[in-house]
Amino acid sequence: MTTVRDVQEMAGDEQIAMLTAYDAATAALVEGAGVDMILVGDSVGNAVLGYEDTLPVTVDEIASRVGAVARGTDDALVVADMPFLSIGADEAESVKNCGRMLKEEGANAVKLESGPHTVELTERLDDLGIPVMAHLGLTPQSVNQTGYTQQATDREEATEILELARAHEDAGAFALVLEHVPTNLGAQVTEALDIPTIGIGAGGDCDGQVLVFTDVVGLAESSPPFAEQFGDVRSEVRSAVGDYVDAVESGEFPGEQHADTAEDLEDLY
Repeated sequence: MTTVRDVQEMAGDEQIAMLTAYDAATAALVEGAGVDMILVGDSVGNAVLGYEDTLPVTVDEIASRVGAVARGTDDALVVADMPFLSIGADEAESVKNCGRMLKEEGANAVKLESGPHTVELTERLDDLGIPVMAHLGLTPQSVNQTGYTQQATDREEATEILELARAHEDAGAFALVLEHVPTNLGAQVTEALDIPTIGIGAGGDCDGQVLVFTDVVGLAESSPPFAEQFGDVRSEVRSAVGDYVDAVESGEFPGEQHADTAEDLEDLY
């Protein structure tokens, strides 16, 4: 099984592939395709649960999905994305919520949308044996403050991200997600840190990349500009379901091969 140490040792040597998954079946497919880490992202909110953004996602919703993904995998490192207001308000509650993902649901680590307020929490979690992946740049849980635009495009904001990245590394974070920041900032943060950086819209100089599953397979109606569609599952599903409906309506399905008869029931009515 991939461990936190394995991921750290990959930095600078081989690219780290990370992808989201939200259920056991998808997680098994993703793992089988060779990803190193699976993020059970709060992106489940808008990707799967029908919310407009990630803010409504609850701890229970994430926990349920983390358990499903953990049960569907054997080798990939499973990272639980802590949802809005599950951390930060109270340290004891933050620790409890994060610990639940490992103790009860089978995650290997947690991801925190990070800022100055998560440095001490990262250190506390690390002390307790809960591996932390930090997340800087565009943090979707802060959408009401930042929107979805590229972050750290001026020197002051870029310097703050670099300093926060170092602070979280010093606090014990084992990796750092950098989202939607200039590529040259992604390169400089990667150079400055010993822990691996995982980019999403942060350029190719990061130690690895992460994307949302529905974007990668072409299931989403729309995707962010930094994502890439590697398949067209949406069209395939529409075609398959359409063929099913046609077969039902025409009487072609089910056929004799899809059911069995019991001889003793011939004269039941």
